[in-house]
Parts: sequence; structure tokens; C-alpha cells
Amino acid sequence: MRLFLTTALCTLALPALAVEKTEVVAHYADIGLATYSDALTTAQALQQAVAALVATPSEATLQAARDAWKAARVPYQQSEAFRFGNPVVDDWEGRVNSWPLDEGLIDYVEAGSALNEENAQAGLNVIATPKFVLSGAEVDATTITPDLIATRLHEAEGIEANVASGYHAVEFMLWGQDLNGTGPGAGARPWTDFSATDCTGGNCDRRAAYLVAATQLLVDDLTEMVGNWGPEGAARKVVTDDPTKGVMAILTGMGSLSYGELGGERMKLGLLLNDPEEEQDCFSDNTQNSHYYDGIGIRNVYTGAYTRVDGTVLQGPALADLVQAADPAVDAELRAKLDASVAALGAVKARAESGMAYDQMIEAGNAEGEALIMGAVDALVDQTKTIERAVTALGLDQIAFEGSDSLDNPDAIFQ
Repeated sequence: MRLFLTTALCTLALPALAVEKTEVVAHYADIGLATYSDALTTAQALQQAVAALVATPSEATLQAARDAWKAARVPYQQSEAFRFGNPVVDDWEGRVNSWPLDEGLIDYVEAGSALNEENAQAGLNVIATPKFVLSGAEVDATTITPDLIATRLHEAEGIEANVASGYHAVEFMLWGQDLNGTGPGAGARPWTDFSATDCTGGNCDRRAAYLVAATQLLVDDLTEMVGNWGPEGAARKVVTDDPTKGVMAILTGMGSLSYGELGGERMKLGLLLNDPEEEQDCFSDNTQNSHYYDGIGIRNVYTGAYTRVDGTVLQGPALADLVQAADPAVDAELRAKLDASVAALGAVKARAESGMAYDQMIEAGNAEGEALIMGAVDALVDQTKTIERAVTALGLDQIAFEGSDSLDNPDAIFQ
């Protein structure tokens, strides 16, 4: 018994083993695989809900499909922290999460709302137009397929606003156009838009076909990305083949999403313009959740912890361990600031859930909404400064995070 106690005491006295960069980047890739796998699983559940809607259109099946879409956004948004530092992900992302979109390319919209001097196809309405011309060539869209959407429609004629695929194209199909501006209410597409017997909006069979094809394409694209984070996947190799570059990729993803993308393009810009078209999930009024889970995703990759959709937690060697070993004060500061940004984003989410939708928050003169959004923006900007300190603490080369005119040069967005 005495020997056992002595051994136990000696074991407790041993210093913790240092975490290696190789372990950190390997676990980071494992979280990437888990996150994208959850995004795929929830997209497949969305696909099943869409099939039920198309088979038996009703208010109930439409609502179930909308609920499935919102559930699918939860893991996907957490995956966005894997962008920017990894070209495999960043080059692919535009196929699944591009916004804002000229929705008149796809389906009917309010008369006069599809005018865009920079985009001749803003009112094309593929669902109502089986044959049309793009870039001087006739396109036969009699049969709407994933390939048609991916190769002929998405970003047609090189215009980014011609978004035909991804979460937001599916969102538009399920909710329709939000005609409320900065007033209350989301899109209100009726279930009869998918009904063969009670058809509203015309071309209900083609509308159903487009929704089915776009959802299949989303599942296909996510399947591809799951493979990219698998044992021999290209995205995994980017961060694991050179562990130092892998650590820099983690920091690049954290800083770029915090600052230029989420804090700037997704939040500050819409507030400056008071424009609901700059709201990310603009058809469903789900923006507050997408922003919140972006914040969660940034914290996930720093702490090395990810809560999966089934409730299990994936935990392992993390960037936080490397920073803590290099400079405990920076680690403590960054953890606190990540918690603060998640809390600020959570306050936006909570207020939206209590009756003030995100597009109402950005209305000109809404002091409460502006304070909530700027509280989150300021927290994101503040945490980016500490991410930069973490780069220095680790002795890494300076990293150029994504910027945004809305943060760096606000006057430029009005020119």
C-alpha cells in the first residue's frame, strides 16, 4: 500500500507532456472531418424532408423541410473556420454558401424586383423558362438536374450574384422572397407552389424538380468535402504535411472569419447600408443562428473541442495548448475573448428569438439593434487582435487576415 501511494504521488508530480504541432494539426483535421460529416448527415435529412414535401405537399411537410434546412445550417456554419487558410475549402465554398443572390434567376419574384443593370440574367426565371440563351449559347433546361445547376446556371456568365446552388438557393426555394424589408416577417412561399393539384406560382412540377436537384447537389458537394478531410484527403494534407503551415492555417481561418468575413462583410456592412439584402440568411430570417455558429466554430478550432449533432464531444490536442505553453497570458486572454464574442453573438440570437429579427436590427434608427450588432462586431474585432498576439507568441510569420472595407475604410462602400 505504501509503495502504491508513493508511486501515485510521484506520478502527480510529473510535468504534463508537451503537445506537438503534429498532434494539434491531426486533431484539427479530425474535427474538420467530424464537422463536415455532420453537415452531410443533416443535409441528407434535409433531402429526405424535401422528398416528403415534393411527394405530399402540405403546410406540415413544407415546415418540416424548413426546419431541416435550419438544422443543417448548425454544423455547416461551424465548418467555416476551416476556410481561408485552406485553399481546398475556400475554392469549394462558393458552390455551397454563396450569397447574396439574384433569386429571379431561379424562380418568380415580385414584379420589378429582379432589375439589375449589372446582371442581365437577374430575372431569367429558369423554372418558368425551359430553354434560354446564356453567353450566346442556347441552354436546354427542359429537365432540371444537379449537373445543369452546377455547370450552366451557378455563377452564369461569370456573375457572382447568379447563385443557383447551395444552402441559399435551397433556402429561397423553401421560403421564397422576403418582401418585408426591415419589417417583421420572413419569406412566405405557400406549400401550394409545389402542388400538382393546387398549383400556385405556375410550373410547380419544375419548381419541385429544381428543389430536388439543388438539394441533391448540396449533398454531393458535402460528400466531396467529407472525402477531402478523410485520411488521404487533400484538405487534410494541406494542414498535416507541414505542421507549422498547418498551425498557420488554423490561425488564418480564425482571424479571417472573425475579422473580415463575419465582423465585416456579414455584420458591419449590412448595418452600414441598413440593407436586408446584406443579411446572410435573408429568406428564412435565420441569420442570427448562422452568425452564432460561426462564432462557435472559431472557438472550436482553438480549444480543440467540437460537440457533434448527436451530442458527443470530440476533444484533443489543440492550438490552445501550443499558445498556453508559449505564453499562458495570451492563451487566457484569447479564451476569454472567444467566450465574449460567442456571448455577444448569443445576445443577438436571443433578441431575434424574442421578437426582433436580424433584418429589423439593421433598420436605420434602430438603436437597440445597432448596439447588439456592434457589440458582436467589436468583440470579433477585439478577439482578432489577440489572435494576432497568438501568432507572435508562437514565433510564426505575420499572417494577413481577410479584411473588409466596412471595417477598414467605411467611406469606400458608399462611393
